[in-house]
Amino acid sequence: MQTIEYQVTGMTCEHCERAVTEEVTRVAGVREVTASATDGVLAVSAEGPVDDAAVLAAVDEAGYSAERR
Repeated sequence: MQTIEYQVTGMTCEHCERAVTEEVTRVAGVREVTASATDGVLAVSAEGPVDDAAVLAAVDEAGYSAERR
C-alpha cells in the first residue's frame, strides 16, 4: 500500500477533518484517509495509483484547498 500526503489549507477543527475525510474516501482506489487540522496534512493510502486531480477535487468539494506534498 502506498501513502500520498497533501497539504490542506483551511482545516481548523475535527469537523473540518471529517468533511475532508468523507469526500476523499469516495475517490476511486482510496483505502484509508487521515486528515489532521493541527498540521494541515491529509494522508491518502491506496493499493494502487490514485488520481491526484480527483483527490484535490474532493478536498475542494469539502470546502478547502490542497496541494500534493
